[in-house]
Amino acid sequence: MEHIPLHDGNSSSSHSSINTELLSQSGYTILAVIMGVFSVAGIILNLLVIVVTVRHRQLRQPLSYALVNLAICDLCCAVFGGLPTTVTSAMGYFSLGHVGCMLEGFAVAFFGIASLCTIAVISVERYMVVCYPMGAVLFQTRHAVAGVVLSWLWSFVWNMPPLFGWGSYELEGIKTSCAPNWNSRDVGDMSYIIIYFFLCFVVPFSIIMASYSRLLWTLRQVTKLQVSEAGSTNRVEVQVARMIVVMVMAFLVTWLPYAGMALAVIMDSSLNIDPIIATVPVYLAKSSTVYNPVIYIFMNRQFRAYAVPTVLCGWNPWASDPQMSEDETTVASLGKTQRVSPKESLKE
Repeated sequence: MEHIPLHDGNSSSSHSSINTELLSQSGYTILAVIMGVFSVAGIILNLLVIVVTVRHRQLRQPLSYALVNLAICDLCCAVFGGLPTTVTSAMGYFSLGHVGCMLEGFAVAFFGIASLCTIAVISVERYMVVCYPMGAVLFQTRHAVAGVVLSWLWSFVWNMPPLFGWGSYELEGIKTSCAPNWNSRDVGDMSYIIIYFFLCFVVPFSIIMASYSRLLWTLRQVTKLQVSEAGSTNRVEVQVARMIVVMVMAFLVTWLPYAGMALAVIMDSSLNIDPIIATVPVYLAKSSTVYNPVIYIFMNRQFRAYAVPTVLCGWNPWASDPQMSEDETTVASLGKTQRVSPKESLKE
């Protein structure tokens, strides 16, 4: 058999045939089915998000730029990362060669980090809307566009170096997909990975956590002050808080295991993680292409009012729901219900 000159840091090469030492044929098939389901679902859901937003002018708010960009990132990640991994998992080995590994690894990392940065932009927008509801600091279209452009540029700048020799993309887990080479002890690879980990994960993660922490604190203050009609603030606060908890938990579940594994390997060169165990965080991270459109878009009742008829050919089972026109499950709706900024109220 021919050999694919890809190194994972623990073995010298990968055979172009099913490696039963790592996983059985049925195991590869099961993983292929799982990844295939996530990939197809991610493609359909994110396409729906893009189409519905483009078709309905009412949805074209500043935040929509970030939400549509998130959908584009996740769509591309599913197409260029999920589908190839589905095929290679079904085959039981990585069949795309060294160049294919570099391109697949770059695509997944590029679109994945762009998606993560976009989530950080969304978290900042929601923080600004809730904490400055009277427009002391406005999140306008130009801010959304700037955030989207910055997300792409930031991801591009820090994912290009391995294509030119600083760092590398190599096989990971059960050797059916590629990613930045966390295992390498080479000085150049390690320096790249450490900088990459900090700038492309720690920085966006810190922005997300700081924004949501401040946002939740503000919501608690607003509830205590009861600055709106009886029960109205509480209802919206609970809805918003629930969405935020889901957002943060989904982010933690899908990204932290992978980031934690990479950090552990970087810090301890003697650490030897079982390939099957190492594959679990990989699949969790790639499954975020499905969760993002559900959490960030479909929990928004206004968007759902347009998306559901699109899918069901004009029929909307929630059309008669009086809640549909009240208290949208977005942070923006809370900003609209506030007549006084929480900070201003505390001063009075």
